[in-house]
Amino acid sequence: MITGMTGGFPDAVKINDHLAHAAAELGLAMGVGSTRAAILRGQYPESYSCVGRHAVPLKLSNIGAPQIIPQAPGDRVVGVDEARSAMDLIGADVLAIHLNFLQEMVQPEGDRKARGCLEQIGVLARKLPVLVKETGAGLSRDVGERLKAKGVRAFDVSGTGGTSFAAVEHHRARAQGAEREARLGKTFWDWGIPSPVSVRELTPLGLPIVASGGVRSGLDVARAVALGATAAGTAGGVLKAAAAGYPETLAELSQLVHEFKVAMFLTGCRTVEELRRARWVVTGETRQWLST
Repeated sequence: MITGMTGGFPDAVKINDHLAHAAAELGLAMGVGSTRAAILRGQYPESYSCVGRHAVPLKLSNIGAPQIIPQAPGDRVVGVDEARSAMDLIGADVLAIHLNFLQEMVQPEGDRKARGCLEQIGVLARKLPVLVKETGAGLSRDVGERLKAKGVRAFDVSGTGGTSFAAVEHHRARAQGAEREARLGKTFWDWGIPSPVSVRELTPLGLPIVASGGVRSGLDVARAVALGATAAGTAGGVLKAAAAGYPETLAELSQLVHEFKVAMFLTGCRTVEELRRARWVVTGETRQWLST
């Protein structure tokens, strides 16, 4: 699938349109970036709604966990009605709630209050189909168990190995002269759980798992499925193609699909279910993680 990455500014219209067009053509699921700008501020709703013009088989809207609780007195938050509006904006099947507190801590202007988020996720999950996703730091078994108990129906691990948003915000903070936050981003640059480890952590919970964070090829997708993921997600790897045009987007995603099929062929797996039962071997740092 194409995991949520962008929206809320003019150029995002063409990017999301190219992605949705290709997702519909290839039968891939697709998410969008945080809809906060459109839902709470009315900014560039067309940068999200363009996705709804395409027959994407599974669409995920997206809001941030910090936005479902008040960060300051009088703040408008994303409640059930706003979350429904976020889903209606693209005709979404699922509401993704992303956990990006590391990113918020490094941002000079970050939303840093978290108390009450778990309970509010439960409120939304009782009314809507909710997937909870991390943003580069991975999900642990303990967190997964708490979320499942609140009614969350699926996870997107978004572990280390892909984009480090602590690193992204480090550079932003440094450019703004925010020395404390810049140092914080450098300190926590590699903070988190690697994506393969997070997949193995969550597999026993029995819910659908999207493996994302460092997925750059169809072989990575095959590895994720063999480890127990329901699907694998990519975002940054296809962004450059989506910014260039639809032919480039379709070509990049088609290559991933082809590589995935080749991996299945080389392992003798005729179906995805057979791939899920294939033997796998882990080495290096991942092996150390899984042996603890």
